[in-house]
Amino acid sequence: MNSKMTEQEKEIPKKAIPRTDGEEGIFERQKFVEDMGSDIEWLKKDLYPHEIVKGNIENYFGTVKIPIGLAGPLLVHGDHAKGEFYIPLATTEGSLVASYNRGMAIIRMSGGCNVKVFEDGMHRAPMFRFISLLEAEKFIEWLKNNKDSMEKAATTTTKHGKLTNVDIYNLGRTVYVRFGFYTGDAAGQNMVNLASYAICKSIQNSYPNWSAVESFYLSSKFCSDKKYSQINILKGRGKKVTAEVEIPSEVLNKMLRTTPERINSCFIEGTLSGIYSGTVSNGFHAANGLTAMFIACGQDPANIAECHSDILDIRLTEKGLYIAITLPSLIIGTVGGGTNLPTQRECLNILDCKGTGKSLKFAEIVASVVLAGEISLIGAILSEEWIGAHERLGRNKE
Repeated sequence: MNSKMTEQEKEIPKKAIPRTDGEEGIFERQKFVEDMGSDIEWLKKDLYPHEIVKGNIENYFGTVKIPIGLAGPLLVHGDHAKGEFYIPLATTEGSLVASYNRGMAIIRMSGGCNVKVFEDGMHRAPMFRFISLLEAEKFIEWLKNNKDSMEKAATTTTKHGKLTNVDIYNLGRTVYVRFGFYTGDAAGQNMVNLASYAICKSIQNSYPNWSAVESFYLSSKFCSDKKYSQINILKGRGKKVTAEVEIPSEVLNKMLRTTPERINSCFIEGTLSGIYSGTVSNGFHAANGLTAMFIACGQDPANIAECHSDILDIRLTEKGLYIAITLPSLIIGTVGGGTNLPTQRECLNILDCKGTGKSLKFAEIVASVVLAGEISLIGAILSEEWIGAHERLGRNKE
């Protein structure tokens, strides 16, 4: 079979997607899809006006509806989130909302959870490759003495962001410079991209031995953008948050039909099996709650790849059980991006977390939700209710 294409065929697809702007373009793309034989009745319903989604989507032609359930109340004692919250969770997985709802009830019956944000920053890591080890060493020393000029370059691109730290790592002739920024209430990836670019251009113009740079890239895998990495577990990317609760034995027995000793044993065995199998954390299913909240509240779901690795801590106490989760790399925002879409904005408003000055509060709530999910799933595994719940709540009966 001859699979070769002419240059003209490569440049001009047989069916080009219409790229007209505005409402007219939406209708053209809908017709384009329908002409291919697809029924898109539901995708066409309840469209956002094109001006609302501008900046969020290209070639817009419809909306996907995801069911949203409500869980709670979740009792939180944080520095920023204080009181009871009802949590919107967007998911297509039956039993998920019910499970998180049970975990929240257990937390409430235990007096609420304590939560704290320990670190807050977004990072970008350009890569510089030099012609010799000596030149790489010279560059590292120069960077250590020129942080002020880097801070000045960053300020030319943003009023909300600030360069907070510069971590330098080298691998032979290659130098990775991990810029850390405070980004206010935005998740901040775009902000740090622009600021990092300005810093690198400043370095290019002011470093006296720039001719010794063999290659330069604004981003490297050291950024670990939208992927798990150990550097983000240790150094953080986004917000580092811990949520904890002490659960009395009687609450465990009533709500989960188990004991502190059984949960502690399950935790030890689970951690060992996680180490043996090479999992990236000893948590159970942080990704479930994170994804449901991210979709509901206008966060970037792709960030779950680096956010989901929670570190679980369980210990026996005199009166019951201590359970804590730490999210070392929680990337969230309450301004910009998907938070401005109408339904996502409404979900954030349910939590009183939309807008300036709300991101730390939102982070504390998100971590508390993850804690509730871990508690409930441990109970479901130990009481052998896990499969039954999915059979009862999680299957479409056709």
